[in-house]
Amino acid sequence: MNVIVGYRPNPEGTAALNRAVVEAQRSGARLLVVNSSEKPTGSPLGISEERAVDALSQRLVEAGVHHDVRQLDLDDDPAESILSCVSDPSDLVVIGLRQRSPIGKLIAGSVAQRVLLEAACPVLAVKAL
Repeated sequence: MNVIVGYRPNPEGTAALNRAVVEAQRSGARLLVVNSSEKPTGSPLGISEERAVDALSQRLVEAGVHHDVRQLDLDDDPAESILSCVSDPSDLVVIGLRQRSPIGKLIAGSVAQRVLLEAACPVLAVKAL
């Protein structure tokens, strides 16, 4: 079993990551972080992005969680990337939610909505407090 978390360095992403760590610790599962921090398309991680990924990995090591971090490019679809990581119906996906207006969802779509509707495994949606 894997715990897959969609992460972005914002309050919703942090809430999802915190809960995913708890779930991975509780079940002994491997944690897969799908990191959608922005970086220029086609270029290697810059110094600040590399440090952010290193800090994220260090945090997970300190939590005692076996993990992998998958860095997305700007042109990657976050929902598709999260969904493609599901390998078993017993996997768990953790996503962060934020309040959006119906018009906002219509114009920009919703990664969380797509993951909730299309995932072939349980999805845990959390919101920032």
